Amino acid sequence: MSSLSEIQTELVRCLRDPAAPVPAFLARPTETVPERRLNVYRNNVTVSLIEALGASFPAVRKLVGEDFFKALARAYIAQEPPRTPLLIHYGRTFGDFVEGFSPAASVPYLADVTRLEWLRLCATHARDAAPLGIESLAGLAEDQVARATLGLHPSLQVFRSRWPAISIWSDTVNPKTDVTVDMGQGECGVVVRPELDTDTRILSSGGIAFIEALRENNSLETAANIAAETDPDFDLAQHLQGLFAIGAVAAINLKRTNGPNP
Repeated sequence: MSSLSEIQTELVRCLRDPAAPVPAFLARPTETVPERRLNVYRNNVTVSLIEALGASFPAVRKLVGEDFFKALARAYIAQEPPRTPLLIHYGRTFGDFVEGFSPAASVPYLADVTRLEWLRLCATHARDAAPLGIESLAGLAEDQVARATLGLHPSLQVFRSRWPAISIWSDTVNPKTDVTVDMGQGECGVVVRPELDTDTRILSSGGIAFIEALRENNSLETAANIAAETDPDFDLAQHLQGLFAIGAVAAINLKRTNGPNP
C-alpha cells in the first residue's frame, strides 16, 4: 500500500498533467471512465486558482480582459502550482512569469503592474504596527534628530519601474478622464498599510534612496546625504514630513555617539 505522501504526490501530478492516467487508488471497480470524475476535479482546482489570482491582481485582470487573463493564469498555474495551502501567498512569481509570457509582449508594462499589485498584497497582509506622527521628533534636540534612526513600518514596500506602472495601476482601478499617463516616464514609489487601507505613492529617486538608506539603519543625517547624492534636489524636510504623513514610521531610535564609557 502506498504511503500518504506517495498518494499526495501522485494526486498532485495527475492534477497538473491532464494526460496523466487515473491512479489506481482513485478508480472504482465498477467505473468504466474514471477520467471523467478526475477531470471535473482538475477543472475545479484550476478555476479556483484562476479566481484566486484574479482577486490578487485585479488591475492586471482589468488591463488584459477576462479571456486573456484566464489564459495567462492557466499557463502560470501549470508552471507554478501553489506551494502553500494559503492562497493569499500565491502569485509571488507572477510578475516574472508575465514578463516572459510571449503573448503579453505587446503590453510591456504589464509585468511591473503585476509586481506592484503583489507588493500591495504583501503590504496588506504584513504585521501591524502603530505609526508615529512627526511630532514624535519634537522632543529631540537638533543633534539627536541628526543621529536618530527610524524604524520603518513592517508593511512598507519599495517599488521601481521603467514604466509609469503606478500611474497605470491607479488609472486602471480608479479611472480619471483628466489624467494623461506619460508612457516614456518611469516611476518609483512606496506601498504602505499603516492602518486599514493600503496606500501607494509615487516618490522621487531621492525619496526612494532616503528610505532604503533608513532601512539599512543609517541615521537621518547619513540617509539624507545618500539621498542628496542620488537626487541633488532632494528636500529632507519635505520627504521626512511625507514619510510620517503616510504612516511609514513605526519607531525612532537614537544612535549612541562614540565616547568614553561612563
